[in-house]
Amino acid sequence: MMTARTPRRSSRTPLLPVLVTGLLLTLVPALPASAVGTATAATTATAGSTQARTTRRVIHLGGVKVRIRKATDQVVTVNRRSGYHATVTLWRRTDDGWKRVMSARDGRIGYGGLAAPRKRVQGTGTTPIGTYRLPFAFGTHAKRKAWHLTYRRIKGGDYWVQDNRSDYYNRYRNKSQGGFRWWLDSSSPNASERLADYPVQYEYAVVIGYNPFQVRHRGAGIFLHVNGDGATAGCVSAPRWFLRKALARLRPGKTPLIAIGA
Repeated sequence: MMTARTPRRSSRTPLLPVLVTGLLLTLVPALPASAVGTATAATTATAGSTQARTTRRVIHLGGVKVRIRKATDQVVTVNRRSGYHATVTLWRRTDDGWKRVMSARDGRIGYGGLAAPRKRVQGTGTTPIGTYRLPFAFGTHAKRKAWHLTYRRIKGGDYWVQDNRSDYYNRYRNKSQGGFRWWLDSSSPNASERLADYPVQYEYAVVIGYNPFQVRHRGAGIFLHVNGDGATAGCVSAPRWFLRKALARLRPGKTPLIAIGA
């Protein structure tokens, strides 16, 4: 979902048609090793033990609750500070616990604040609270060798579908494929987002696996992307340097997650 120049679409992002079905079922330099996150485990096992890796379900990193998965070794946390301002941090799991990799205090969320995912309504500018997959990335550049997430380069006619009458709601789709009303005016509540309209914010973007089951009117196109001028329209944004470094670090084999809270 894009940024403030059109409040309804401040900051957000899409999902690949094929990937979504299979995968969503969505800086400052590195800090010293001593910057370890607090892990509140469901068990009393130590953070690096086999037991903790297989039984823990909820931890806290950077003040944000994370519903962890067994195979997850990377987490992005989004801790809302005030208004639409947030701290965005990338963490990695080590044998000694969770360590902070990089953090940006100039993160943003939606102009409408935070909302429970099942109560969120499309067009309210709210960012969904909770933990979500980071299934793939997209942007304006050709894919680089250092990027390991599945990646799609934006081309003319690419949209994130937000048409509530479409079978492709909350999916990345080109207008040449049909199946949604891409021609609707941006003022329509069913207007889809033409990705090329946001070359700054979507230079680097990672899809957040929110609403994978396409519940209508709950919202579509929630991304982690580059900061615009202000709040987003429901996405999470961070400085450009953070997104560039995140793309070089995120690994699908580490089951990366994003956790949004306050």
